[in-house]
Amino acid sequence: MFSLFLVTPLKLMLLGLIAILGITIVRYSWVAFSGESERGRFLRALLMTITAVVVVIISNHLLLFWAAWVSVSLCLHRLILFYPQRPRAQLAAHKKFLLARLSELLLAGAFIALYSQFHTATISEIVHRASESAGSVQLTIAALLLSMVALIKCAQLPVHGWLIQVVEAPTPVSALLHAGIVNLGGILLLFFSPVLAASPAACWFLVILAGVSTTITGLVSTTRISIKVKLAWSTSSQMGLMLVEIGLGLYEMALLHLFAHSFYKSFSFLNSGNTVNHYLAAKLAGGVKPRVRHWVLALTFALILISIAQWQFAMMTSLAATVLIWFALSALVLPSVSRWDAGSLPRIAITLAFAAGLLTLYTTAKHHLSTLVGMDAPLNIYADSFVALLFFSLFALSIALQYWPHISWVKRLFIWLNAGAYLDEWATRLTLKLWPSESLIKLQNAQWQQVKTEAK
Repeated sequence: MFSLFLVTPLKLMLLGLIAILGITIVRYSWVAFSGESERGRFLRALLMTITAVVVVIISNHLLLFWAAWVSVSLCLHRLILFYPQRPRAQLAAHKKFLLARLSELLLAGAFIALYSQFHTATISEIVHRASESAGSVQLTIAALLLSMVALIKCAQLPVHGWLIQVVEAPTPVSALLHAGIVNLGGILLLFFSPVLAASPAACWFLVILAGVSTTITGLVSTTRISIKVKLAWSTSSQMGLMLVEIGLGLYEMALLHLFAHSFYKSFSFLNSGNTVNHYLAAKLAGGVKPRVRHWVLALTFALILISIAQWQFAMMTSLAATVLIWFALSALVLPSVSRWDAGSLPRIAITLAFAAGLLTLYTTAKHHLSTLVGMDAPLNIYADSFVALLFFSLFALSIALQYWPHISWVKRLFIWLNAGAYLDEWATRLTLKLWPSESLIKLQNAQWQQVKTEAK
């Protein structure tokens, strides 16, 4: 039966996430803007943005979905420009506005292709019939366009600059954006996953672009000093990783990643002041820098844990996912093996028990989410191997930047990464050409002087 709205178990989970984040951010904003004369204007724009996101989630009609998608961007634009006198906030808002219009045109093109293929605007019916039209030109075009929309929405290279510069907006805006709105790209692909799975070309397109972006942005984040800027780069990297998981057909892993990242980033931004204090306290405490042999030991412990889990539960079906979890567990175990004293053995035992608990929790959540999501796609072994190779490259280059910074090629790599890989200049120039303002031109000149100074 035709319906404009549809609520499924997956959408209920997402609505619960939105409710938790929305209540938290609104409450924080009420206190943070208590002295602001424009608090009411900010809260109205915030509630309008959250409402638009809710409509996106429950929409079951292509036109309604598109209208709500546009509304999210327009409401967010008001939030980013809450302090319009800040040049960097202007630049971020203008870039975001222009890219949002492009993504909306692409989304409209994808929906037109889907309508022409299935002769219906009901999303649930399109998703149900997608597998029947696998390989058709219109379905492939729609899948490619949906992938492009997701890449733009998730701030993947080279259209990432607005997400980095939006840290000039108020802290609640950063929390809402990084914990919620950038996830819409992944949510879009999860909703239309049968369309994406029916097009191998679109899956490869998504895996390659998002995978390369994940690697580069992850490396760039290690060169940043500012806490909020580091978090912004890591958001781009994490969103790329989520898109890679979707491109590989690991939908339950992507959904688990989406929830974990949302809660982590909302806490990190809303608690960014204390994060700085904790960082300074750790510096003053003089922590021990892990050596290469400590990494080898941590990797060995993590590999043993994963081997036991695989033997008991046969949970690892993807090489890329296995490599990712291996490195994540190694990073968790590393601090406990980096310092040897009388409490080393109990500390290592507690850490390994905690890591085993997390691995069990991951296995359980993955199993239940796969049942709940109800989506399955065959794993492309070649794409999976390509992503695993990217993860190894990311780990190896991170180690090189940390332990061998004096080598000439590592120095050049650091300079390139420290400049953001020089991938945002084109967007800045285009934005200033299409939407010029005196304050932004002054900002561009200052940025170019900084780049020239760093290059020297």
